[in-house]
Amino acid sequence: MGICWSVRIKAVSPSHTSATASVGVNAKFVSKDFDLSGSTGSVPPTPRSEGEILQSSNLKSFNFSDLKSATRNFRPDSVLGEGGFGSVFKGWIDEHAFTAAKPGTGLVIAVKRLNQEGLQGHREWLAEINYLGQFQHPNLVKLIGYCLEEEHRLLVYEFMPRGSLENHLFRRGSYFQPLSWKLRMRVALGAAKGLAFLHNAATQVIYRDFKTSNILIDSSYNAKLSDFGLAKDGPVGDKSHVSTRVMGTYGYAAPEYLATGHLTARSDVYSFGVVLLEMLSGRRALDKNRPNGEHNLVEWAKPCLGSKRKIFRVLDARIEGQYSLGEALKAADLALQCLSVEAKLRPIMDKVVATLEQLQDSKEVTRSSHNERNVNRPIRSSTGPKYRRRNAIEPSSGKAASYPRPSASPLYE
Repeated sequence: MGICWSVRIKAVSPSHTSATASVGVNAKFVSKDFDLSGSTGSVPPTPRSEGEILQSSNLKSFNFSDLKSATRNFRPDSVLGEGGFGSVFKGWIDEHAFTAAKPGTGLVIAVKRLNQEGLQGHREWLAEINYLGQFQHPNLVKLIGYCLEEEHRLLVYEFMPRGSLENHLFRRGSYFQPLSWKLRMRVALGAAKGLAFLHNAATQVIYRDFKTSNILIDSSYNAKLSDFGLAKDGPVGDKSHVSTRVMGTYGYAAPEYLATGHLTARSDVYSFGVVLLEMLSGRRALDKNRPNGEHNLVEWAKPCLGSKRKIFRVLDARIEGQYSLGEALKAADLALQCLSVEAKLRPIMDKVVATLEQLQDSKEVTRSSHNERNVNRPIRSSTGPKYRRRNAIEPSSGKAASYPRPSASPLYE
């Protein structure tokens, strides 16, 4: 399956120059740590007091004993995913009484149990409640409730049966068959709509940790953004940016944010460009298992994205034949725009959504450019990677997909 070089960025001052590993990609390829910030729609600006946040949220307050029973005492075989701030467990509750239910009955939930160490985990726990407790949108994961009891801090989410985009793109196995071109574009559009909603909220939100492991997929392949622990309120009034300590995930953060600590909605757009490129290529943003010169996906792929002859070097061979050259070039051009070094040249997320909607409605014949591909595409070496051709992407078994399993992330502040 290979190694996941996912590294979450530790918070430091913008002028700090040392790189610290966290959960997102390999710190070896980044010269600075980052701090990412964000904000909400119609939510009072953060930070707020714990009492104010909990009282104003539209969430269910759970008893620890109920969640303990719902997850079968947090049994290891109930673990859906693990991160630096805790583990996520599968559980069952009564959909009316919200009390623990027998496994296989009632409402399926995902319960995140935070580690009981450090203040950063508590801050992220509060941020999740602050944002997801106020928002409702088809492309944001639903937060059902929370538990605050003595030292215990837990969050209860809707269960996303197909797990994370990261798993579908990068994990190998009989269950995780490669997503088709059509489903990749569907997931990209859903995730883009989620970001656009946040950016257009009454009080703008900057998500600041957009990556494949934070994009969850439901049974119908609808994408939903999860993990709002690093989200912050955007700039207000005549301010052009939010100054913040650099936090986030290596490989996804915008260059100007890394250099200055100045955060804007265009920082999220850059991260979207990285994820779109991962979806087009089937490669991780950073992967030192690749040959020299191909460790950093953006640096390696950028020169090919605008070229009819070179674009096929980037595109995932597992979805060959499922798109036209025109569709591939439009998607690649969108990624290129999002990855502009100058933030002001990146499109706003509304424009990204419009472009992806056009791709969804494209009338081009997906297999019409077979001859074009043979002419323009470099010939694969007989010793190069070979992929089993699959037409579909829907898992054949009824087994539940694994939840995201990002690398462990450190405490930030």
